[in-house]
Amino acid sequence: MTDAMTDALIIDTPDTDYRHPRQRVRLDTILRLRWLAALGQLSAIFIVVQGLEFDLPVVPCLAVISVSALLNLGLQITFNPMQLLEPPHAAGLLALNIIELTVLLYLTGGLENPFSYMFLAPVLIAATALPVRLTIMLGLLAVACATALFFMHLPLPWEGEEPLIFPPIYLFGVWLSIALAIGVTSLYAFQVTEEARKLSDALAATELVLAREQHLTQLDGLAAAAAHELGTPLATIVLISRELERALQDNSQVTGDIRTLREQAQRCRDILGKITQLSSIGSMYDRMKLSTLIEETVAPHRDFGVDIKVRVAVAASKEPVGSRNPAILYGVGNILENAVDFARNAVEVNAWWNNETVEIVISDDGPGFAPDILKRIGEPYLSRRRSGEDGQSGNQGGGLGLGVFIARTLLERTGAKVSFTNRTFPDHGAVVQIVWPRRRFEASEDGDEAEPV
Repeated sequence: MTDAMTDALIIDTPDTDYRHPRQRVRLDTILRLRWLAALGQLSAIFIVVQGLEFDLPVVPCLAVISVSALLNLGLQITFNPMQLLEPPHAAGLLALNIIELTVLLYLTGGLENPFSYMFLAPVLIAATALPVRLTIMLGLLAVACATALFFMHLPLPWEGEEPLIFPPIYLFGVWLSIALAIGVTSLYAFQVTEEARKLSDALAATELVLAREQHLTQLDGLAAAAAHELGTPLATIVLISRELERALQDNSQVTGDIRTLREQAQRCRDILGKITQLSSIGSMYDRMKLSTLIEETVAPHRDFGVDIKVRVAVAASKEPVGSRNPAILYGVGNILENAVDFARNAVEVNAWWNNETVEIVISDDGPGFAPDILKRIGEPYLSRRRSGEDGQSGNQGGGLGLGVFIARTLLERTGAKVSFTNRTFPDHGAVVQIVWPRRRFEASEDGDEAEPV
């Protein structure tokens, strides 16, 4: 019952419940980048004018940088720098960066200026923090500004009487490289950030599952503590009610009420005694044999029309005994549930061990894993297993996304190595192999080794 409730909370919850929106950017982050850009632009102008002695339009350039600095200062004074910007507002500030850069490049040679590749910076920032729609809009704005600079710009001053004039084909190459760099690098940054976000959300969901499982295992100890604390006051109530019943024997009505009170208090003591007894018995199962672990995992899935065959090999060494670890119970149970969902008729659970390893193999006779995703199974939010040939609609919608990721992560935290394969042709079906080093399997949950019982 407990495992079923936990599975219902986690497995049946849509993946989208764990997919949080992309993180918003703080105003302070944008302002720091704008101050850094202004400082870099001032440094570049100083080096070019004073160091290289190029004749640049210094006053217009300084005017553009001053306007940018005044805007930064105004935003810093007016708003709390630590507030989170709405995506359109952040996109607006990044668009302003692109426009300011365009004006500076117009004054300093256009695409002939080697700093024209700075168009990439605002778009890359948008790709990592803003929605796709706003990122595309900023990318198009940057390409449009680069296109305008291809046709309109002041000449870049050069030393000598005859300035160097680049052929149009070269400028077109610069424009094309900027456009391609904006597209490719933004797409790469977006994909990397998206994968990192998915992994972070999935790991958070994994921690939630483990916390819930551990909480459920702690309820037994809580019940025992409550039974112990309530035992003393209930014993006092029973004792006093018995004395009152003896003292008031002449008053039949009061005596009957007191007798009822004593009987109900005694009943409470009996219930708490059973809870304490169950708790003490349950502590014997804090460590469980491998066969017991498998049977406890298999039991909730036996009545779903799929034949589950369990084979536990008999080895020369003693059967391994491990902790009653919620991570192992949940991980193996989730993989078994997926096998039952996709199986046509039967699921096999095979287990064996030796002095070095402990192994559980779960296989089904379903469609198996699609070859294109076989090596990626266990990643968060992965697409589904391939459809079966018989067209059964009941199993084809089963997922292999967040649930399997959580199961694999929890099992690997216990020291297991989890691998996914398909059965060898002509057989069909999926095979999941879970292998522990025997020392890790027999260790307690905190990692300390314990003697088998």
